[in-house]
Amino acid sequence: MSKKVYEADDIQKLLGLGRTKTYEFLDEVFQKQEPFRVIKIGKVYKIPCLPFERWLYGE
Repeated sequence: MSKKVYEADDIQKLLGLGRTKTYEFLDEVFQKQEPFRVIKIGKVYKIPCLPFERWLYGE
């Protein structure tokens, strides 16, 4: 079964960002729900893979 959601550390690696910048970015995206969807459960971010990859690859 392939992964359905990314976690913050996955996004950090994919974008080559530091930990602080990754969390700042994810919080900003969570507030707007643009340019992709972010789910926040407590302090944990979950990012659905498909919308994130569409944004990342410009699809």
